[in-house]
This record gives sequence, structure tokens and C-alpha cells, in this order.
Amino acid sequence: MTTPIEETLVLVKPDGVARNLTGEILRRIEAKGYSLVDIRLVQPDRELLARHYAEHEGKPFYEPLIEFMESGAIVAMRVAGNRVIEGFRVLAGTTDPTTAAPGTIRGDYGRDWGLKVQQNLVHGSDSVESAERELDLWF
Repeated sequence: MTTPIEETLVLVKPDGVARNLTGEILRRIEAKGYSLVDIRLVQPDRELLARHYAEHEGKPFYEPLIEFMESGAIVAMRVAGNRVIEGFRVLAGTTDPTTAAPGTIRGDYGRDWGLKVQQNLVHGSDSVESAERELDLWF
């Protein structure tokens, strides 16, 4: 029995775009054997971000997160592959770049800038359901 191909949303956040890391992040995704299905450069508005982060509304980091994500361009990617949702999250590394393992995107390129919100370069969907919802929002 073969595993069905999954799709996931990968966002290169404003810090990754500003630091010109989009190409390196895409290189790592493709080197892992995943396929780029669609890509776009987006300047998201508050409405899109509020819908994307609806589950975090009311949490202390919500407003700083929305402000950070509005602060610059984002590269949105639709990526496909076997177990790509789990695989990309491993490739990205832990949310906190300080503890992310070397060899991961956040471990190699991220750091704690001492700001109100983690500027951790990338976002990846955390489940099939989240991927479907997020891909519908961004594409």
C-alpha cells in the first residue's frame, strides 16, 4: 500500500524574504524530494492573516505576530510529496530558532532577535486539515 501524496502550505516569512533566504529554503525543500506545485509573492493584509491565525486570537503573541507578518512580503508555496506535512516541519526545525537543531532551516539560519514574537523564517501546516484550510486561504 502506498502513502497518498500530501500537499502543504509553506510560507517564507518576512524575515526570510528580507534576508534573501527564499532560494535556499526552496533548495532544501526540493533536495528532500518534495515538489513545488505553486509559488507566489504576497503582501498579506490583516484580514488574510487574521483568518490564517484565527486559532491564536486572544493570545498574548497574536498582535505582535500579525504585525510581524504584515511587515513585509511573504513567499507562499504549495508543496507536495509523501508525508510532506510532517517532513517539512522536521526540515524547518523547532519553533524557537535557539533550540532548533543544526541542519534544519531554523537551526542554521534562525536566531532569537529578542523581539516580542519569534521571527523564525518559515511556517508549515501542522496537519492535513490545516494544510487544506491554509492552502485555500493563500491560493
